[in-house]
Amino acid sequence: MEVATLREIKQELSIRTQKELVELCLRLSKFKKENKELLTYLLFEASNEAAYIKGIKSIIAQEFKLINKNSYYYIKKSVRKILRGVKKYIRYSKKKGTEVELLLYFCSELKQMSPSFYKSNPLYNMYNRQIEVIKKAISTMHEDLQYDFEAELNDLLLIK
Repeated sequence: MEVATLREIKQELSIRTQKELVELCLRLSKFKKENKELLTYLLFEASNEAAYIKGIKSIIAQEFKLINKNSYYYIKKSVRKILRGVKKYIRYSKKKGTEVELLLYFCSELKQMSPSFYKSNPLYNMYNRQIEVIKKAISTMHEDLQYDFEAELNDLLLIK
């Protein structure tokens, strides 16, 4: 089976009735958990971004509490898993403010974690990459938001 291009899919969806679109969305949501999560975000959470961010932050905090801290190998695997989840939630939102807030929170949780990530090169590099992603995202935002987020970022970088 040859996969249609995005343009072809868009044209085909534009000629379908509302009932057919609803059926297609429901059928799509049955195949992958991510499709269902995206539909949940779009239908129920996109209108209240602050509550969405708060919920994701609580998920991040909970996952950091559950990390197996027996060795840096397990810590690294767990932190990567958490970061993959954070990136997935950022993709759902597509908003720079959400991206910056969630990544700042992720980095602050990583920084507060015990044992310290400074003793592990992979964790330290992961932290630094996320700081660079945050800086890049902040640079594309409005000046007032840039100032607020840069202040948070500087606070994060000062504490050791």
